[in-house]
Amino acid sequence: MNTIMEPTTRTPEELPGVVTRLFKGVVYSETDEKIWQSLLALASQVRDYVAVLGLDLILDESEGYAFLKSREDPDVTLPRLIPRRQLTFDVSLLLALLRARMLEFDTNSSETRLIMTEQEIADMVSVFLPESSNEARILDKLGANIKKVVELGFLRKLRGETGTYEVARILKAYVDAQWLEEFDARLADYRRSLTGQKPAASTETEDA
Repeated sequence: MNTIMEPTTRTPEELPGVVTRLFKGVVYSETDEKIWQSLLALASQVRDYVAVLGLDLILDESEGYAFLKSREDPDVTLPRLIPRRQLTFDVSLLLALLRARMLEFDTNSSETRLIMTEQEIADMVSVFLPESSNEARILDKLGANIKKVVELGFLRKLRGETGTYEVARILKAYVDAQWLEEFDARLADYRRSLTGQKPAASTETEDA
């Protein structure tokens, strides 16, 4: 009597490597070409794989990035694998302004890379400072705020060009339309913090 063997589902050899790379951070088509191609081929398997861990795969092929994001879990049945970071008002303002600048750039330019100098970023921020604030003190903190945004993965230093940055396209996924709609409230909170008043709300983001 012959025994009919049931076919087994094999895990693609590239899958563990792709998932491991995603856990380390954002995957970009430009800088992670080999992993990116494997990810595109295995996107459905990756989604199923990370879903068991309470994660979603965010993949934007046109913009060329992918990352893992924690699913909303009101019952807190799973530990959060992707940490959240509390952002200061200075960093929140900078992120909102960079996102608004990217929206303007995408509307008016055919280029895909938004490049800004530190001076351009400073000029952008200074426009939104309250008249009564100590502008010099605020701008002195700009370097630290830019460094934080670089750590979060939303700005990239350009090699060989001091004080020049590329605004990462992934910012569009983190600072979404709802985030921008709340911009006025966030700016009001920021101004209250400058005058020593208690802010109405804080801002969080998951690591990029």
